[in-house]
Amino acid sequence: MKSWRVACYVSLILLSLHSSRAGTLAQFRTVLGNLDVELYDQEKPVTVQNFKRLVQSGAYQNTFFHRAVPGFVVQGGGYFTTRRFSTNDFAPPWSYLGRVPNFGAITNEFNVGPRHSNTNGTIAMAKLGGDPNSATCEWFFNLANNSTNLDNQNGGFTVFGHVVRDTGPTNYGGVLGLFNAIAYGQGLVNMQWWFGANDNYATIFNNLPVTYFIYYAQPPWYSDLLYVDISLLNVQIAARTNGTREISWNSVTSKVNYVEFTTNFPPVWNMLLSTNGTGGTVTATDASPGSHRFYRVRIAY
Repeated sequence: MKSWRVACYVSLILLSLHSSRAGTLAQFRTVLGNLDVELYDQEKPVTVQNFKRLVQSGAYQNTFFHRAVPGFVVQGGGYFTTRRFSTNDFAPPWSYLGRVPNFGAITNEFNVGPRHSNTNGTIAMAKLGGDPNSATCEWFFNLANNSTNLDNQNGGFTVFGHVVRDTGPTNYGGVLGLFNAIAYGQGLVNMQWWFGANDNYATIFNNLPVTYFIYYAQPPWYSDLLYVDISLLNVQIAARTNGTREISWNSVTSKVNYVEFTTNFPPVWNMLLSTNGTGGTVTATDASPGSHRFYRVRIAY
């Protein structure tokens, strides 16, 4: 009986048909639109591996953007709720609020490999003041060119990816552009308005983005928070009894998805097929029986 090896988990994108560099595709989905982000797997390996591990563990389920500073950053990955659709007030005693679990602090990689600056549209890890090696699970998107500040502060903030597509409202310049347009009472609230500066969580959520753009004289509900669902381009291979293999992945909508294979490393990639992404799971079949093959899916942005 013949045996063969197949790749169990490969998730790559390429920015163009002619690019040789690839990184994992992470998708950040919100009610405002989605952000497709290429991660720097090879250049910032510790940071990317930590982020991917958090996503795959489910740590980021029901998380929300908890801090937005127009013209600067929008931050998430730190807090989650257990009442995502609740109309209860987001308020003390904060019974349905928790901190995102993590795997411990990681080494700051700002000066590891190529230096990626904190420019508009990049994603970086947040950390504690005065401790360069304190990043755990919180991340932020740069809403402007913050390189002068964040590249030189606290050992530099490690940029580990950048946005390759933003499907938010075009009249605002996408999701990130919309964060630059909000203001207090118009998509942004300060929880200290209701609970004062002595409440720890109210102090943390003093730049809290919400889904409504009018002022209410009451705190937001849990359902008003701006949740973000994160997933990775996940490729899975299933071997069939007749020797063929099925490759399935969560496709990227409105883009051509390419499935490629190699039989050796260093890889020489060969085209298996291309298909238009639907946003759902797509399955392709490799009918070449018994061969040792590894696979990848790439998206041309």
